[in-house]
Amino acid sequence: MATEQEFILTLACRDAKGIVHAVSGLLYQAGCNIIDSQQFGDLHGEHATGLFFMRVHFEAPPQLAEVPRLQTLFEHTRQQFGMTLHLHALARRARVLLMVSQHGHCLNDLLFRWKSGSLAVDVAAIVSNHRTYEDLAGSYGIPFHHLPLAGGSSAEVKRAQESQVEALIEREAIDLVVLARYMQILSPEFCRALAGRAINIHHSFLPSFKGARPYFQAHARGVKLIGATAHYVTADLDEGPIIEQDVQRVDHTLSAEDFTAVGRDIECMVLARAVRWHVEHRVMVNGHKSVVFR
Repeated sequence: MATEQEFILTLACRDAKGIVHAVSGLLYQAGCNIIDSQQFGDLHGEHATGLFFMRVHFEAPPQLAEVPRLQTLFEHTRQQFGMTLHLHALARRARVLLMVSQHGHCLNDLLFRWKSGSLAVDVAAIVSNHRTYEDLAGSYGIPFHHLPLAGGSSAEVKRAQESQVEALIEREAIDLVVLARYMQILSPEFCRALAGRAINIHHSFLPSFKGARPYFQAHARGVKLIGATAHYVTADLDEGPIIEQDVQRVDHTLSAEDFTAVGRDIECMVLARAVRWHVEHRVMVNGHKSVVFR
């Protein structure tokens, strides 16, 4: 359980000498205790961005234990290195909105982890374009919002429904939106509004199978690896910065239904890890990819 004096500092900037010394020295001079520190410079390879990333978990003295005061403390250093810098009170739990359609395995898994205390978030609401999981939401005491795509799935209808979701996000002060098998393609406008704070999960096969019943398609092709990918949502469908992936071997002895069961288990685990790492401020976007401090 985090105390009121624990904070996470995350920063990104062009790589330069002295960044770690400046940050750790400033924390030391202010009477802070560094509990954990990780850093990474993306400096090598054809697609290197030249950026430096850092995450510091520290405990502040009582007189500094507020985000605005810590921001003031770091303002000069932030400007000196041209940093994108964020400070997070670790005791503050992220407010999460879960979105789902008619496949409830990821939703059920996240709710169980939240209720059992293994996922330190506050689930503020569940949104669905179907009523399938309304009773499940009620059993957990979570507000359920049925927002159907009334009248079809045209761009106008979709944006009208998304505007209702955006209003809910604003009203409930949502920090993170999780697409727990929400089977709708989001508009570019909605993706931009959720940039860096929406996570999606999908299967990932080699070869990849699109459309209905992908696990049955995989079974028909004799796939030997089943996997899943969790990534940030962008306007490029299923191509946002990847947060986590996993795979499991399968073989000819398994049925298509077995493939589906294996795939759903992997999806649950991968999505849960991605959500946990995000709310613990361990993920930093690095262009089209991400840095994950585990």
